[in-house]
Amino acid sequence: MKIRIFLLAALLIMVSGYSGHSQSTPPSTEVVLKAAYAQASKEHKNVIVIFHASWCGWCKKMEASLNDPAIKKSFDDNYVITWLTVQENTPEMKKTENPGGMEFMTKYHGEKAGLPFFLIMDAKGKLLADSYIRPAGVSMDAPGDNTGCPSSAKEVAYWSDILKATSKIKEPQLALIRERFGKNDEPAPAPVPAAVKTSSR
Repeated sequence: MKIRIFLLAALLIMVSGYSGHSQSTPPSTEVVLKAAYAQASKEHKNVIVIFHASWCGWCKKMEASLNDPAIKKSFDDNYVITWLTVQENTPEMKKTENPGGMEFMTKYHGEKAGLPFFLIMDAKGKLLADSYIRPAGVSMDAPGDNTGCPSSAKEVAYWSDILKATSKIKEPQLALIRERFGKNDEPAPAPVPAAVKTSSR
């Protein structure tokens, strides 16, 4: 009986140690992308790679927008969306970065863009679009204005155009996407003042 308890305790320690290790070591960018490309190839989709960080409020808005039930299916049916953690600002959170993420971001001129920064790739890893708005005729090798999480009319129009060019999303769904991302530009509601207590005297 004591041997069984000892073996069970040893097994639990090993499992908890392993899971703790796996949680503190995120997958490399190469592993993340390989899985995304494989899924995209199998499902005949393109890949949206989004660079983000835990401190980034606009990254959270991007995630919330993509997961909005009104538009989520349009993205799920057309893209494999994958996230790479980069540019964390504390030693503890640095451990959550995907190894190779900054190198990959730099390869596509995004290291100074701010977050979120996105790329749209085909299933073979060819760049189709990115989050830079550039003047007409400017090469994709040049940085532009980062769309980030689309919110302004100009950013939302650009986002809609590249989605149309890289997916099978039709105009009625694109209109819903434009409407949802346009809400990101709306000011936050003003806080409601606390009720003023009146004296009963």
